[in-house]
Amino acid sequence: MYDIIIIGAGPAGISAAIYGKSRGKKVLVLEKNQVGGLIGTVSTVTHYTAIIKEESGKTFAERMKEQAIGAGVEICYENVTETKLTGSTKTIVTDKNSYECKTVILANGGSGRMLGIPGESLKGVRLNAPKDGPDYKGKNVYVIGGADGAVKEALYLAQIAGKVTIVCVEDELACIQEFKDKVSLHDNIEIMPHSSLTAVYGSERAEELEFTDNNTGDKHVVKDAECGVFVYAGIVPNTDMYTELKLDGGYIPVDTSMQTEIPGVFAAGDICVKKVRQVATAVSDGAVAGICAAAMC
Repeated sequence: MYDIIIIGAGPAGISAAIYGKSRGKKVLVLEKNQVGGLIGTVSTVTHYTAIIKEESGKTFAERMKEQAIGAGVEICYENVTETKLTGSTKTIVTDKNSYECKTVILANGGSGRMLGIPGESLKGVRLNAPKDGPDYKGKNVYVIGGADGAVKEALYLAQIAGKVTIVCVEDELACIQEFKDKVSLHDNIEIMPHSSLTAVYGSERAEELEFTDNNTGDKHVVKDAECGVFVYAGIVPNTDMYTELKLDGGYIPVDTSMQTEIPGVFAAGDICVKKVRQVATAVSDGAVAGICAAAMC
């Protein structure tokens, strides 16, 4: 029996674990992939207070893991398949074990949104900038999305690729001004406004890309058998298994203590209903959830 079980080892989950453990509670973190979550896959971590120079998602995640383990937090790499959240004792079932706890914190964030287009599963599509970027040195790459996360990865790729095309549905980039200014300094970044990638063609890998102008409906096809497509079209909250909770647009409503409608069940980070989804707000959510969950044990 654990005092607190946390599902997800991103910034919110690790923050909650550290605060819960500091209050003398028996804490378990369940993570299906690796510590860091989505932030661990990005090229650069920006704007977070006191980050180290040239902080990457990988280095940020490594330091998160080191801090959690140093605090005595138990982390198990298992995939949660079922949750039973009502009642005084909560049950969390994974692909390997079944656990019981007094309180639970749901912090398993979101997954990259699929485009839902033909050819999306072909090789060379849905790539990750820091992992796959070096394979496209001097080649053409396409970044799908015009918000902060997409443009930040485009700036990283511009240091490697021959040409970077940012494909955004809006008439102009939807990112912060800082990133717009940086884009303007790169001669090898081109913006394709009010457009969408609507199909990818090829035998095994992407060879032709179909783009649609969202204003006119006109389509045009780019032939490039060596191009790479990096998709950053937002996230979808990982809430499908939480059938006992009432969701709002797929996200989990919480109160000021980060508690859901079910007593003893908390949520933190991008999985929650909120206006701002940043590492800083995820860490804040986790701190509040960890402290308040510990107080109930």
